[in-house]
Amino acid sequence: MAGITELIKIDENGTISFGNHTLAQKAKLEDVPFAGDMLKVKTYKDITKLEKNGMFLYESVPGTTVTAFAEDENGVCFKVSGDEDAQITIGMNDDTEYEVFVGEQSIGTMKTGLGGKLSLSVELQSIDEVAVKIVKK
Repeated sequence: MAGITELIKIDENGTISFGNHTLAQKAKLEDVPFAGDMLKVKTYKDITKLEKNGMFLYESVPGTTVTAFAEDENGVCFKVSGDEDAQITIGMNDDTEYEVFVGEQSIGTMKTGLGGKLSLSVELQSIDEVAVKIVKK
């Protein structure tokens, strides 16, 4: 799957799409208004990062393209694509337990620490895109 045209895009259904894992050089876009928040994205082939109101929200190594990203009080869901398997870290609530789904499969329950970060690996090499869903237990 090729990267999205824009570095960050507000989708008609209220989700966001961001990142471009096909870029050879770093690109960033700041101060994008979305639902009362300000978003910032940095992306290229080696890393993709999303911040909301100056706070960490998403990071992947190597870079990825994310579509249909949505978050609410119960968790987040999105679709991710890239050229290589990726390590993804998501900013969630501190000291909270979540069930993590990659594709349609649960990969188990994970608990965040005081920093609220949750990390998972996603196999992307031979797949167009993978759905990820993280739900509060």
